[in-house]
Amino acid sequence: MSPQNRHQPLLILLSSHWISMLGTALVTLAGFSWVFVLPLNLRGHVDNPYIGLLVFVAIPAVFLLGLILIPIGIALSRRLNAELAAIPDRASAWKRAGLFFGVMTIVNLAVASQGTYRAVEHMDTVQFCGQSCHVMKPEFTAHLSPPHQQVECATCHTAPGASGWFAGKVAGTGRLLAVVLNNYPRPLESALESNRLVSSRETCEQCHTRGRPIGSRLRVLSSYKDDEANTRTQTVLMMQVDVIHRAHLGSGVGIRYAAQDKKRQTIPWVEYKNASTGVTRIYLANDAKAESIPALATFEMQCVDCHNRPAHTFETPDRAVDNAISAGRIPQDLPFVKKTALALLKAEYASDEDAARKIPAGLTSRDRQRYPQLGANLLAIYQRNVFPDLKVTWGTYPNNLGHSDYPGCFRCHDDSHSTADKKTIPQDCDTCHKPLAMDEPSPAVLRTLGLAP
Repeated sequence: MSPQNRHQPLLILLSSHWISMLGTALVTLAGFSWVFVLPLNLRGHVDNPYIGLLVFVAIPAVFLLGLILIPIGIALSRRLNAELAAIPDRASAWKRAGLFFGVMTIVNLAVASQGTYRAVEHMDTVQFCGQSCHVMKPEFTAHLSPPHQQVECATCHTAPGASGWFAGKVAGTGRLLAVVLNNYPRPLESALESNRLVSSRETCEQCHTRGRPIGSRLRVLSSYKDDEANTRTQTVLMMQVDVIHRAHLGSGVGIRYAAQDKKRQTIPWVEYKNASTGVTRIYLANDAKAESIPALATFEMQCVDCHNRPAHTFETPDRAVDNAISAGRIPQDLPFVKKTALALLKAEYASDEDAARKIPAGLTSRDRQRYPQLGANLLAIYQRNVFPDLKVTWGTYPNNLGHSDYPGCFRCHDDSHSTADKKTIPQDCDTCHKPLAMDEPSPAVLRTLGLAP
């Protein structure tokens, strides 16, 4: 470096301390990197989650760190004033330095604002939440199934506004630290278990309006027996969705409950209030003791108490095989295929790789030749629901919607929760749905409706 250059204000300011020189190096490195990946920034998406971390998080972070270090280094410099005083034509030199810093400030603000915007935007994506961290693989895999696969994670898991976003990132930082230290729980707790729920009014009800009438919905459930013919039966229900919603979340209705376990599967106490009618009832389970209730955690009922897996639904083995047969991924005409499939899926495997070897090999050579994709389809069911390394298996995350596979509705609607005057929470099937056919081989109602194959 020449004496003339060494006495310029710009170079003096940037080289007056090692911290400012480090900041300059970081800004230069990040700036050139940002220009290199500018097409990706403009597109706002990359296919690889780790490239996304680099482009949308790491480079902007390095750039901002460098900008912060430069003034810190200048402030810490002990020889700065002496070197600046030695400049012969300080007025012209400061003018050039001021012009340079003015132009670079505008450039840096443009780069930093664009980089920060992309970083914040990327940290709310499904790719960042689900694929950047391997411990979220089960939830990410389940999220790929309808009906909410197009909804970003932050839409449901982060409260609206800057404060909600900040609180979510602080909580996420703690979970990231647990992953780095390898002391995170296996399996990971659901939002319901860990009390990390955001109010349904701030999430679900941004799209699903509480007061909007829904009406009744027809539901057809196909199931297959594990006999040689894999005999199909169908159940047809008319779901009275409006009745269900009004009873639990209608105008003036408020329900609180106490849970004995973190998954909220055992509910010994329920309080029902209706401001419109002035009715208040306290229900206590038959095997519960009133004096034990104050020690339990209590919760105000909201959408996710029943719809607790709206975007991350895991299947049971029986339900998964039934769905695959209905969709044609498992051939119904293969003798005892339901029984064989359940045996292979329910077996314990040491790892995902172990399952990938043993599940296809568990089929007979005749079945593999006749249906080459059968082994792969069975393995896909397993890999969509079971993750041995994270201790996620069948039934790890109960689904409270309905009551066929898990207690669900029957946590409260079991006829054993009663008030002091012996009123109970009813378990009448007709309360929530009208059964039009129950486990019938060929329901007449489907032929009447023109829905029979």
